[in-house]
Amino acid sequence: MDVKADTQRLETSRKLPKGILHPQTSEQKFTLNRYQPSQDIGYFVQHYWTVRWDLRGQEPYASKVIAYPNINLVFEKDGSRIYGVNKTTSVHILQGHGHVFGIKFRPGGFYPFLNSPVSMLTGGSIGLEEVFGPKIPPLHDEILDQPTDGRMVQRVEAFLTEHLPERDPNVEIVASIVSAIRDQRDILKVEDVVERTGMNIRTLQRLFARYVGVSPKSVIQRFRLHEAAERIDREGLRDWLDISIELGYYDHSHFIRDFRTVVGISPEEYRQYG
Repeated sequence: MDVKADTQRLETSRKLPKGILHPQTSEQKFTLNRYQPSQDIGYFVQHYWTVRWDLRGQEPYASKVIAYPNINLVFEKDGSRIYGVNKTTSVHILQGHGHVFGIKFRPGGFYPFLNSPVSMLTGGSIGLEEVFGPKIPPLHDEILDQPTDGRMVQRVEAFLTEHLPERDPNVEIVASIVSAIRDQRDILKVEDVVERTGMNIRTLQRLFARYVGVSPKSVIQRFRLHEAAERIDREGLRDWLDISIELGYYDHSHFIRDFRTVVGISPEEYRQYG
């Protein structure tokens, strides 16, 4: 691998993304870096990420995340797992000191590796050997013992290059739909996606079940709740009627119910405990 090109590609992004709850507190507890994959691998992988923390002498910290519609392969000291999309907030306990390395696949990007509907992973996880075969070496120690993030990325890319599947054109279709839902705030319901794609609603639902693991409605919901949580964190927002209308809810009670279902507490409780 060309060292100069690799250094240019491994530019870090430290800003915590939407979906990480109470980011002001989280920034004091851990650092998150993200790295872009090489071109061939980038068809399947959105980015790599590392989380590092040093909480020695402090209480354990529960990091809470409204999950994105992505499959993640995570290398940890105790082993490595492939995690499906969570339906609700996921909680990660950080204690002592350490780091993890993750591969965040594009929406739809893990299906060609699994070659089965990724909905089978939703809310759960599987071992690497179930996808890459029983003879796969224990990579977590080898990867996490690398001296730099760049070296970890190099080792992971070598592993992925050995196991790259054939490209599936549906990956691009799914990824573009999910990107549109994320970026176009006027997409508020599944019918909006149907209108813009010209895709039959049942075809769209089957595509998401096979390639994403959750429904189009769930993807819309979680991106809009990302926005809600971010605005509560940033503005101390408390007018639930206005924000519920902006996010496409017919009434604020429906918005509060969805927020509580996914996050575990009401918007008002989230604002107070921030």
